[in-house]
Amino acid sequence: MRSRWLLGLLVLVGTSCDFSGGNSQAAPARKPLYYDLRGFLDTQASLLNRRNPAVVKLVRLRDGHEETAQVPHTDWAKELQLFYQADINKAALRGAYTIEPIVPNAEGLQQQTYRRKPGIENAVERLTVLSDAKGMREVHATLSQDNALFFSRKELQLRASNGVLRDYQVNGVQKLILFDTLRYSAVVRVR
Repeated sequence: MRSRWLLGLLVLVGTSCDFSGGNSQAAPARKPLYYDLRGFLDTQASLLNRRNPAVVKLVRLRDGHEETAQVPHTDWAKELQLFYQADINKAALRGAYTIEPIVPNAEGLQQQTYRRKPGIENAVERLTVLSDAKGMREVHATLSQDNALFFSRKELQLRASNGVLRDYQVNGVQKLILFDTLRYSAVVRVR
């Protein structure tokens, strides 16, 4: 009985001690190694949820038929979920991508490309960011998965103007073993 009481007291004292050396501030966040796509998407989701713009979606169906719909209200965190998959700034991926030198393109934008190193298991093959002095203008990403049962490849493109998401598009192909290949395409414009 006495040993349980003593053990309980030691646990209580041990958990209440401050071993931070008097510094109660958290360690500073590590600067992203690659483009901070998650930060951009979080900012856009918050901004667009406040503004609540309508969007126009153009979807190309399996048979090549196109459908257009105007959506008056969008949950932007969910809407941009596919682009969150292209985020390569995760601790486990630090050093998994080569950072190519910045190259000016024909429109005067700076192009920065990140390529997955050989032998790295991650869906994002390549991420290219086009920017100017005002910030990010375009993001292009290629995601793929390939195994014995499943193949998937997605090309993502996102464009901003004056720091605000303008439009994005997704083109993809999926193939499950024993099933037909499914090709899809969607273009979304923010009003």
